[in-house]
Amino acid sequence: MPVHSIDPVWDPDCRILILGSFPSVASRNTHFFYGHPRNRFWKILSVLLKETEPQTVEEKKELLLKHHIALWDVIRSCEIVGSSDASITDVVPNDLKELLEKTKIEKIFVNGSTADRLYRKYLEEDTGITAVKLPSSSPANASRSLEDLIREWKIIL
Repeated sequence: MPVHSIDPVWDPDCRILILGSFPSVASRNTHFFYGHPRNRFWKILSVLLKETEPQTVEEKKELLLKHHIALWDVIRSCEIVGSSDASITDVVPNDLKELLEKTKIEKIFVNGSTADRLYRKYLEEDTGITAVKLPSSSPANASRSLEDLIREWKIIL
């Protein structure tokens, strides 16, 4: 069973938390979130935050922390076929308690329907925070243009 091997990104000043579902194969291979070259997550954030799109893991962490954004996933481990969210079973959620206690998180956003469904099922009651669902930045969400995603993700600001 794949286990989440990417540490959450956060510091005590973070005010918002963005949660995905579980790292894709590409992300697991690059050892960082949203590692697939066609995933639009980093492009969306850089446009909204008026920053140059980060390329390295270090630049991505700097971008997040500069803007007080924490990043992690709902799932700690699960059964998954490739990168298919639809195939996820046997979910063990991440424990958000320490992250929420040691930050100033006021809002939680979830990246896509699977993250939303699993957050509601496994974590919402414990956190007491209702997450806001964002449309997935995944290349599998091809029906949404980058412009559409940027417009809908503006709520994080």
